[in-house]
Formats: sequence, structure tokens, C-alpha cells
Amino acid sequence: MDAATLTYDTLRFGEFEDFPETSEPVWILGKQYNALTERDDILSDVTSRLWFTYRKNFPPIGGTGPTSDTGWGCMLRCGQMILGEALVCRHLGRDWRWAGDKKQREEYISILNAFIDKKDSYYSIHQIAQMGVGEGKPIGQWYGPNTVAQVLKKLAVFDTWSRLVVHVAMDNTVVIEEIKRLCMPWLDFAGASAEPEGAGELNGCLEGACALAEEETALWKPLVLLIPLRLGLSDINEAYIETLKQCFMLPQSLGVIGGKPNSAHYFIGYVGEELIYLDPHTTQPAVEPYEDGQVPDETYHCQHPPCRMHICELDPSIAAGFFCQTEDEFDDWCMRIRRLSCNRGGLPMFELVDSQPSHMVSVDALNLTPDAHFTDFSDSDRLERFFDSEDEEFEILSL
Repeated sequence: MDAATLTYDTLRFGEFEDFPETSEPVWILGKQYNALTERDDILSDVTSRLWFTYRKNFPPIGGTGPTSDTGWGCMLRCGQMILGEALVCRHLGRDWRWAGDKKQREEYISILNAFIDKKDSYYSIHQIAQMGVGEGKPIGQWYGPNTVAQVLKKLAVFDTWSRLVVHVAMDNTVVIEEIKRLCMPWLDFAGASAEPEGAGELNGCLEGACALAEEETALWKPLVLLIPLRLGLSDINEAYIETLKQCFMLPQSLGVIGGKPNSAHYFIGYVGEELIYLDPHTTQPAVEPYEDGQVPDETYHCQHPPCRMHICELDPSIAAGFFCQTEDEFDDWCMRIRRLSCNRGGLPMFELVDSQPSHMVSVDALNLTPDAHFTDFSDSDRLERFFDSEDEEFEILSL
């Protein structure tokens, strides 16, 4: 019996360490809790996050490939979790809570269907694995944080319901002007609107209900910002620890994907010197939606106290995620990041600049059309492979 199956067995027997009783604040994706008085609220928040794990007996990837991702798909599942959190924030709001005994909202069912393990779901293991081939990763090979971020960026182009902009900030640099051009492509940034003909019709054709008004969507495409980082050589540099903690305190936080040797995790917060995370290393049977489109969803929520590990055990190769539903939220995020960079408590993990430095080339300016993702990886692939060298070191540590 493999380790993943053992983990699945412990789920049923409840052999998980209970959440600590401590006076130190608990931070979960931008929300602060008191472990002594708000334990149920903490567990409700954690349980409401989408939990994607290894699955078995799904349709073969590519028609003849693997029918399970056990042993190789943990970072792909972490990528699903961080993007799933973005979709929950986009369509349901950060304060939404899952209740297994109640009828679920249509938006929630649509989100789950986007991750079902079959070839035609937007963000299925099938789509991620096959898109990864263009990133130089054969199906069944382990991913690093940067690779999965690049793949999610490409797949999001086809999600016409969510209409997200997924931006991967490279070279440890977030360029404000570049992001605003992506999220508001109809503006010329000289103060005048340059909305193309027909844009108003497009903006009025949103599928399904969502928390954001159509008028706001017309002004700003919701942003998922993923920042691949390396916070040390073989171990995390302790100078980054306080800055990393502060990222979980931001209201725009989507968490962090990364891990430690032999395993990738989705980190959603911290308490004291411990990171709180969801662990994908549980093999569960693939889920088949009902004929009416409903999804049996109990296995997509972690219904036991979350896992924890000391922050110094974190592998230095990570990707931090943030979600900005509106331009105001992005401006607020920029203000908070600049404030953090002025603190003396730790080193900044990345640089925030107004405009693109002359030595940088915009990756997002290349291969934006859906067809290009399948026919031409030349220029963007060279750029991304350069930055993906950080992932290779992560993967070597994980062997």
C-alpha cells in the first residue's frame, strides 16, 4: 500500500493533529482569527477552500496516458487549488462558506465542473498535463511552481465564463503598467478610452451570475497575479520569513504553492512559526458528475484540521498568488506591498515598479490568442524556460 493510500485511510480514522490552542493570531488568506475563541470559524474557513488531491480511475490523459496522477501530480493539484481559490473569490466572494448539507449555488457547481478530471474541463488534470508538454514537461513528469503558473496562464484564456487575466510576474518584478494594460486593454493610458468596436457587446455577454456587476467588469478584467520566487538556495533565507508571513495577511492573498522535498503543498496561512497548508497527497477515486450536472463534492473539501509545518522546512522555490477583483483592489494591493517594502522586519520578496525596465521583455505580449498556444511556443517558450531553471532545482530536491 503506497503512502498516498495510507494518507487516504487516515482521513477516515481522524488521525490528524488538532489545531493548536494558542494566543498567537491565525492568518488564513487575509483573514485573522483567534485560535482560542474562533476555532470553529477557522475550521469552517479551511474546509471551504477547494481541496484537489490525487485521483485514480479517471479517463486516460491524451486517450492512452495515465489514469491516475498519484506520485507525480501534486504540484498540478496545488495549481488547481490556488486557481480554484481565485474562482471562488471571483464568483462567490472570499466570505463564502461551504455547507455540505445544503443545496449549492450554480456558480459553485460551475467552478467544480471546471476542475473535473476529464479532457473537456477548463482546468482538469488532463488539460494541465497536456498544456505542460508545451513547457517541456512530458505527461507524468513532476512540475515546479513556475511551470504550473505558466500553464494556468495559458489555460485561463479559454475560460470565457470567468474572464480572468492570469499574469505571471517574472524576474521577481511586478510591473504596474503592464498589469493595467492587460486588465484594461481598451485604455491608452493617456487618460482617454480606446475601447474597441464591439467591446460593449462582449462585456455584456457574461455567462452565469457573478458577484461583480457587468459595469465593473467592463472596466477591469479580474486579475490573478502569480509570482514565482526563489527565497534562497537549498533552504529558505530566514530574512524572507517575515515578508512571506505578511503575504498571508493581505486581503488579496490566494496563498502560496511550493513545498518541501518529495511533496508539494498549497499554503493558505500561518500561526506562529508554522505554515498552514492543504495536502494533495491523498488518492481518491475520480468523481463523475450526475446527469443533472450536480457534482458529489464532499471529497473536494478537507474536513479535518489542516496540516502544519515549520516555515524553515519550506523549499525556497515557491509561487505566491494574489487576486484583485477590481482596479481599486489592485491599487490597494500595490499600496500595501510598498508599505511592506519599507518595513525593516525582512527582505522584500519581489520588486514593484511603475513601468517596465528596459531590460525586461513582456511575456504576456506574446502568444495571447488561443490558436497560438497550440502552434507557436517559440519566443515565449525560450523566455519561460530561462526562468523555469529555478523549478529544475526544486524538482531535483524533490527526487
